[in-house]
Amino acid sequence: MLTGFDIPERLPNTMMRLSNLKSALFPALLFFSIAPASAQQSNLLGQINTITTAVPFIMISPDARAGGMGDVGVASAPDVNSIHWNAAKLAFAENKMGFGVSYTPWLRALVNDMFIAYISGYTKLKGDQTLASSLRYFSLGNITFTDVNGNTIRDFKPNEFAFDLAYSRKLGDNLSGGIALRFIHSNLTGGTQVEGQDSKAGNTAAADVSVYYEKEIELGNKDAVLMSGLNISNIGAKISYTQSGVKNFIPTNLRLGPGLKMLLNDYNELSFMLDINKLLVPTPPIYTQDTANSAENIVLFGKDPDVSVAQGIFQSFSDAPNGFSEELQEINIGVGMEYWYDKQFAFRAGYFYEDKRKGNRKYFTLGAGLRYNVFGIDLAYLIPTNQRNPLENTLHFTLTFDFADVGAASNREETE
Repeated sequence: MLTGFDIPERLPNTMMRLSNLKSALFPALLFFSIAPASAQQSNLLGQINTITTAVPFIMISPDARAGGMGDVGVASAPDVNSIHWNAAKLAFAENKMGFGVSYTPWLRALVNDMFIAYISGYTKLKGDQTLASSLRYFSLGNITFTDVNGNTIRDFKPNEFAFDLAYSRKLGDNLSGGIALRFIHSNLTGGTQVEGQDSKAGNTAAADVSVYYEKEIELGNKDAVLMSGLNISNIGAKISYTQSGVKNFIPTNLRLGPGLKMLLNDYNELSFMLDINKLLVPTPPIYTQDTANSAENIVLFGKDPDVSVAQGIFQSFSDAPNGFSEELQEINIGVGMEYWYDKQFAFRAGYFYEDKRKGNRKYFTLGAGLRYNVFGIDLAYLIPTNQRNPLENTLHFTLTFDFADVGAASNREETE
């Protein structure tokens, strides 16, 4: 999965070069957004065969709570950032209204001016309904474009954003459903010519469909809450960055998993969560040269990735060149734990795993949280398991505000 830090082994010689370390990062985003799928024909069975999409920034964990739990969230307790993980959870939110602001310096092991900012909020309506919205902004910092001779063309700050609007409601005492609509804007070149083609900003729209289930149970003479969730996210049109009509998939994703919250006593809560992810886009096939027409390539293993969005979703379960074993390699797993003391202090930990042939992201996470009155702060730190990983030293920061408690606090003061 391309997630903003995968580095391709080679780029076309005609592609413009960049003047700093981002030359290993930015072309990875741009090249796979303007090049036809046949550019990935050098893979062999059993070798690295990473699935690449446009706008991978919409898959990055935006908040510190989930970031401290191995990037899990489809079946964790609802919070203000649930719109990213599973909008259906918001129907079970305990508070009437919430607002959050998150900030993540991105790839600080390589560059110092890339970041992700995230703003989210929700309000509960009548009839067990919830309305939510969020805005995600990704800045790639300043990049100097040069031609093949090293002459400076221009400086530009590539950026992308996604605006979400979500609705969820309870479908029963223990079940809820949600839908989120998303507008995505990606401006990677500012109109600069790439390989002789006029480039442009890409725009597209997408939707998430999700369900969430929670039920109070008794476990070992202790009260507990059993949770489960499913979210199919980023179901939307392909995106293009040129006038040539070459369009690319966005990262449609299936996320599902269970969760368990144990109420140990009046002061202590302990939760465990598991997220299972799979991209619902075509896997790059292995090509061979057409003997009848040397200018064309034909699929040797796998399936043709030049298909519609709907076909790509269904095809993604059976199109890996190396068969079922490679399909299993495309599944990412996150596990997380969250401990709360007196609903004021939290400690979190988690682990995320991705197969080495599909991106090789493997890292532990640690996090902490503090709640006081209407205010909350969460921090998370990512620890890669392999050395010299672009994600090392990644931090997440989140501030949350519970406006419902403001009114309650005011009422208490007036009563006193």
